[in-house]
Amino acid sequence: MKILLFGKDGQVGWELQRSLAPLGELVALDSHSRELCGDFTCLDGIAQTVQAIAPDVIVNAAAYTAVDKAESEPERVRTINALAPAMLAQETRKLGAWLVHYSTDYVFDGSGSKPRVESDPTGPLNVYGSTKVESEAAILASGCHHLIFRTSWVFGPRGGNFARSMLRLAQEREKLTVIDDQIGAPTGADLLADITAHAIRTALQQRGVSGLYHVVAAGETSWYGYACFVLDLARQTGLRLKVAPENVCPVPTSAFPLPAQRPKNSRLETRKLQNTFDLSLPPWQTGVARMLTEVLEKPL
Repeated sequence: MKILLFGKDGQVGWELQRSLAPLGELVALDSHSRELCGDFTCLDGIAQTVQAIAPDVIVNAAAYTAVDKAESEPERVRTINALAPAMLAQETRKLGAWLVHYSTDYVFDGSGSKPRVESDPTGPLNVYGSTKVESEAAILASGCHHLIFRTSWVFGPRGGNFARSMLRLAQEREKLTVIDDQIGAPTGADLLADITAHAIRTALQQRGVSGLYHVVAAGETSWYGYACFVLDLARQTGLRLKVAPENVCPVPTSAFPLPAQRPKNSRLETRKLQNTFDLSLPPWQTGVARMLTEVLEKPL
C-alpha cells in the first residue's frame, strides 16, 4: 500500500509519520518539499503530485490554522483549507483511493451545552470554520471514499501549545487569567494519529465506513480547568512556579477580545467513531499528562 501524507511537520502530521509508517510505503510532504509539491497554495502542483504518486490513501494534515490571522486573508485561507482539499477529493475519486481529512469543532456556532453529533447543522463563527465547512461539503460531493475527522483543542509536545504557554507564564507572573466559558476536550495529536491508522486499516477492508466522524478525547473541561490541571501537575514534579494556585483566575471570553470569534461549546459526541471502529477513547487528562512529561524534560 502507498500512502501520501500532506502537512508532515504539523502537530498531527508529525505523529502521523510514526503511526502510518507500518501500514505501507509512506511519502510525507510539507509546504517546503522540493522534489514533489506539498504547497497547498499551488493547486496544480498538488494535483501533479497526487498523479505522480498514485497513492492508495491520501492523508491531509495540512491546513491554515492561524484562526485570528485568517480573518484578514480569507482568500488564502480558502485556497489552503477548502479548494486544495476539494481538488484532493477529485483526484482521490479518479484513483479509487481513500482520502483522510481533518476538520474542527469550529464548524459549529458553539451554542448550547450538549455534545454535537455529526449530523447537527453547522454554523461557523469565523473564516477558519467557514473554510472547514466548505472542505467537508466538497469532499462529500466528490463521491470519493473518505474519512473526515472533526476534532478540537489539539495539542502535541512539538512547538508552541497551550500547556507550554501556561507553564511559561506561570514562571513569569504572579497572577494569570484564563477563559472559563469555552468548553471542550484537549485532544493529543498522537491519539489522532493512532486512531487514523486504525481507521485506515478498517476502511481498506470495509468501504462502508466512509464518512464523517467526531474524534476527541473523553471528558470535558474549560481552558481554565485545563490550565489548573497543567500547573498542578507541574508543581507535583517540582517545577517552581511564581503564580500561586489561588491566583489563577477564571474569566469570560469577553475579557480577551480577538479578531475571530470562538465557539463556547466545543463538545463533540464520539459514539459513532467508537461504535464503527470498536474504539475506547481515553480521558483528556491522560494525554495531557503524557505530553507534559515530555515537555517538562525540555526548557520551556
